[in-house]
Amino acid sequence: MEENNLNKKNLQEVYGKLAAIIASEGFLCNQGLNNEVPFHICPYDPALQVDVSQMVRQLTNHLEDNNVPVLNINLYDLAIEVLQAEGDWDWILENESSMTKSELRDELQGILDIETVVIPAITKRISASRFKVLLITGVGEVFPYIRSHNILNNLQKQAKDFPTLMFFPGRYEHTLEQGASLELFGKLQEDNYYRAFNILDRAV
Repeated sequence: MEENNLNKKNLQEVYGKLAAIIASEGFLCNQGLNNEVPFHICPYDPALQVDVSQMVRQLTNHLEDNNVPVLNINLYDLAIEVLQAEGDWDWILENESSMTKSELRDELQGILDIETVVIPAITKRISASRFKVLLITGVGEVFPYIRSHNILNNLQKQAKDFPTLMFFPGRYEHTLEQGASLELFGKLQEDNYYRAFNILDRAV
């Protein structure tokens, strides 16, 4: 595969490649990572959000049918469940229209603190599930109050023993000058994140 981003032209090819890679023993046993954390990124064209969501569902079913149990954590669904559990969901809905975007972002970031709220909620699901690979989706839907690099940075201790694949709407770029960085929607520069692998660069 020449391109390392999922796009409209290679959608079916990427599906086949992901299904083969994720089900492989080398991937599931975290081989070939040079002792790095087993974090992988699948960057995709944000215009394909609906197609990618459908592909992830098909991929999950395919893997489950082939004895590769999957834990799929959608960050947007997780955020709503946390807000509902904390009793903040109705308040947010009632007051959203009267707040500026920055006020709403600050409010959500305060409630959905990465270290004390979001990561513990993810850890709880990890502990309660039997799976071989963790998928993280919903990255674009929770921007800007949950940032993908913050999730990866804070999840390293909890997710070091099994492969994690984050579906990322944007680009995962590598340059000699700046190393690796996440560009959400292909436009917004996230903080540099060096420790994940672009799964589309991996050989089947």
